Amino acid sequence: MEFNDDADLDTSQVNDLRGSGGGGGGGFGGGGLGGIPIPMGGGKGGIIITVIILAVVLCGGGGLFGSGLLGGGGGDNKADNANIDKSCDKSNKDRFKNADCRNVLYINSVQAYWKTEMPAAFGKQYTQAKTNFFSNQVNTGCGAADSGVGPFYCPADSMVYIDLTFYNELNSRFGASGEFAAPYVLAHEYGHHIQNLLGTNAKAEQGGQQGANSGSVRLELQADCYAGTWANHATETKDPQGDALFKSITQQDIDEAIQTAEAIGDDTIQKKAGQKVNPDGFTHGTSAQRKKWFTQGFSTGDPRQCDTFSTNSL
Repeated sequence: MEFNDDADLDTSQVNDLRGSGGGGGGGFGGGGLGGIPIPMGGGKGGIIITVIILAVVLCGGGGLFGSGLLGGGGGDNKADNANIDKSCDKSNKDRFKNADCRNVLYINSVQAYWKTEMPAAFGKQYTQAKTNFFSNQVNTGCGAADSGVGPFYCPADSMVYIDLTFYNELNSRFGASGEFAAPYVLAHEYGHHIQNLLGTNAKAEQGGQQGANSGSVRLELQADCYAGTWANHATETKDPQGDALFKSITQQDIDEAIQTAEAIGDDTIQKKAGQKVNPDGFTHGTSAQRKKWFTQGFSTGDPRQCDTFSTNSL
């Protein structure tokens, strides 16, 4: 993966909340699961029935890249983008050594892709969603959360939330190494934003929140597929001046995304937790399924080929 050093980064697509304290306890963070985030599905406004969360905690399940949180009002987070604005300006020749700036570029690329692709594929205009960088804990439109939840999208406020230190855990605990794990994570979360804009969440509610064929699994696998379609077109994405954001993406990059997808399948996480594989507890799909649907998106480059709700074979 090679970045275009001349690209202009749009830091307004990010809120840096890391100096705000995130606000408030009382969330449902994943600390009790040893850092393995609680798997969350879609759901109206991000609301998940408490008994579902309790069941997940008791079985020690884990999944990554959920799309919703336990409901409860959000709070005021104070963004301060001064450091990001300065460090990510193209006058800084070393800016892409900074994880903040790399992640801003990934977010810019994903949103540039959907701005063009959503009208082309689905006949609807794309609405941008900001990503919030936070540390430790944060208030959201879906309630309070801490870093143990992992990256997530909140349908209630249409924002993505991520503690960037999560990438370290992906590497150290799940063996998902390589820089391209990061854009895969973000592209997956923006896949949930597309689902929110299209009203796909309602389908997930009809299918239930857990189990191998649940609406939650179908929602997550579709987000993986959408991430794959972005990866197919990433080198075509441009900054507001029309300059490419990426110079190249290699097969090694795609392999790193696939490795990440496989590392965080429900079955693999259950095994890592010392449990038997329990399909009734699945919320995100198996390692094989996550690989399959990311690959489906990447190989076709067409989000219309990501309909996980009209197939019996996931």
